[in-house]
Amino acid sequence: MSDAETRTDQKTEKSKPLRLDQLLQLVGIAQTGGQAKFLIQGGEVAVNGEIDTRRKRQLSAGDVVQFDGQDFSVDEFL
Repeated sequence: MSDAETRTDQKTEKSKPLRLDQLLQLVGIAQTGGQAKFLIQGGEVAVNGEIDTRRKRQLSAGDVVQFDGQDFSVDEFL
């Protein structure tokens, strides 16, 4: 695979919608989707400063997810 094809594949992967539960797994907060669901539905996760209990919430560029005093910019994963 050429470098151009690799970059195109990576861009395509990153442009897919990202859900809140997926982000928690990507950053290492949750090991499984079940753990992510438990944290989100338990009110321990905020998006842009507001608690959100929807694990399938679609995240957008510019969103910031907060957990346990840490901020995670969604832009790094899109």
